[in-house]
Amino acid sequence: MIDIGSLRALAAIEQHGSVVAAAEITGFTPSAVSQQVKKLEKEAGFAVLERRGRGVLLTERGLALAAYGRRILAELEELQSTLLADPATPSGSLRVVSFSTACRGLVGPLLARLEQSGTALRLAVLAEDPREAVARVANGEADLGLVHNWNSVPLVIPEHLTLEWLCEDVADVLVHRSHPLARRPEVEPAALVDERWISTPAGAICNEALLRIFADLGRVPDIRVYDPDFATHIALVEQGVAVALVPRLGRPALPREVVAVPVVNPVQARQVGLVHRRTMTASPGIRHVAGMLRDIASGIASRGIAASSAAPGGMEPSGRGEP
Repeated sequence: MIDIGSLRALAAIEQHGSVVAAAEITGFTPSAVSQQVKKLEKEAGFAVLERRGRGVLLTERGLALAAYGRRILAELEELQSTLLADPATPSGSLRVVSFSTACRGLVGPLLARLEQSGTALRLAVLAEDPREAVARVANGEADLGLVHNWNSVPLVIPEHLTLEWLCEDVADVLVHRSHPLARRPEVEPAALVDERWISTPAGAICNEALLRIFADLGRVPDIRVYDPDFATHIALVEQGVAVALVPRLGRPALPREVVAVPVVNPVQARQVGLVHRRTMTASPGIRHVAGMLRDIASGIASRGIAASSAAPGGMEPSGRGEP
């Protein structure tokens, strides 16, 4: 009889590329993972790993066994999340990965509602960029991921994940109140090419979205400062040294000297969504949390925080950024 723990260890090595990485993910020591693999090889009657330099590679039969193992583990997860769970009383723990402004705008209200409802469901939350969130959910390190997808920077979702869009989050250009653009009801990209910018780090999704604004104009924005924190972006705009592209979701009130001007032609917006593995679709916990997030996102959209109708220069939400 092949042990489930041994299959899990082999699948983790295949997904993460080494015994050490698999140990970090599964919470065991590298020695314990190696022992699991040796046990699996003894039970299967053939080698599943081979040495390659300082690392290891799966043998051909090891790869086939890992593929079978992933299917068995997925079915076991589905069994545990459906037939073995009480649909009337969501309980247990869920691991959530979210980009930081969604932590403020969606996860914070979600945690408050769970606390008020007395639901026996515990959430462990990690702030990560959407690409990392998708990867963590895909390989089983997390159960739910909150992600965003800019209209010009598509997010790739593996086939074994389910993606549900929750709301649209519009980004405004933030300028100092004395800036000429502060008096405009809206602004087009062509009027922004000569501005000095603060941006999230190069390669981050929000940075790519900023670069994409100017791609059709054959220009590159003059980025003077790179910082992952939208609070820093707002502070530099308040000091009059840069302008910034900042989404509305999760933003607290802007300082008096900072004005938000909508960008048009095109509107700068990102879709905010929820991902989880298809095997968890019927999980009472997943369904309960997804329902709460839908309700919270609907309330945000109805208040105009994540809709394109927000007035420029108002006291809109703002805060920590993410890639």
